[in-house]
Amino acid sequence: MTTVGKRPALTPRHLTRTTERLSFIYLERCTIHRDANAITAEDAEGTTHIPSATIGTLLLGPGTRITHQAMSVLGETGACVAWVGEHGVRYYAGGRALSRSAALLEAQATQWANVRSRIAVARAMYRLRFPDEDPAGLTRHELLGREGTRVRNCYRAQAARTGLPWNGRHYTPGDFTSGDPVNQAITAAAQCMYGVAHAVVASLGCSPGLGFVHSGHELSFVLDIADLYKTDIGIPLAFDVAAESEEDIGSRTRRALRDRINETRLLERCVRDIKDLLLPDNPEHASEPAENTDRVTLQSDRGLNVSSGVNYGTEDEAAIW
Repeated sequence: MTTVGKRPALTPRHLTRTTERLSFIYLERCTIHRDANAITAEDAEGTTHIPSATIGTLLLGPGTRITHQAMSVLGETGACVAWVGEHGVRYYAGGRALSRSAALLEAQATQWANVRSRIAVARAMYRLRFPDEDPAGLTRHELLGREGTRVRNCYRAQAARTGLPWNGRHYTPGDFTSGDPVNQAITAAAQCMYGVAHAVVASLGCSPGLGFVHSGHELSFVLDIADLYKTDIGIPLAFDVAAESEEDIGSRTRRALRDRINETRLLERCVRDIKDLLLPDNPEHASEPAENTDRVTLQSDRGLNVSSGVNYGTEDEAAIW
């Protein structure tokens, strides 16, 4: 008996745009399966259906099992999947890009490959984070120094606002409970933001590894994008959650962050910021092919791209081959 799937492959026309998706869904202690183009979460209380094409990131907590068919539909719909433990989020799998266009990926590679444009993007990222300061002319070392100062000041300001004691940022990798409640909340918020940023980066077809501030890691660009919203969303929310209670810091931070992401329309903002960073000379992104089109070209000389599916050889050239 054949095991080849009979369902036709989904195309971008069938998929929900990144800006219109749920930021993330967290599941634990259940079995995730597939029903048509939805996933199901089954536990002792029953079965819940979740439209897979509406998911940005699926976070799988302790006690979850997921079937091959469920992973298949999540991959087809471009959803990212991350396994979540008591020690924070670790990214293990993801789907394809929602766009068939390589325009953003090519723009990212072009900006990254040139030393001057790479630091220009890093300065633009700093400007997005701290619009009250002009980083023009700053070296990379100066950017790092100023960023560190601004983040430390943010921690102190949020501690003063919420009345929480603050003795600095402390996190031991692999030991989530080693920090105090506010440090646990900051860690939980940061790791979830990495998952959300990865979902957007992957869905747009960009390379997670070609970073402009971070470097040398497979998720360098993801870390770059997630950090854009650290002092604006992640850190203030973490202090708010810790100030409310010390119980269930991880789960409460995730729920609060999910609500804040939806309230601020962060996915839409994240998509816009990535396009503005990688295509700075085209703010309307008019030259980018529509997400619902398949466009394949062949590279020719002098930066010219020609249509694919055409034989450009003459009869003499064909004879050589």
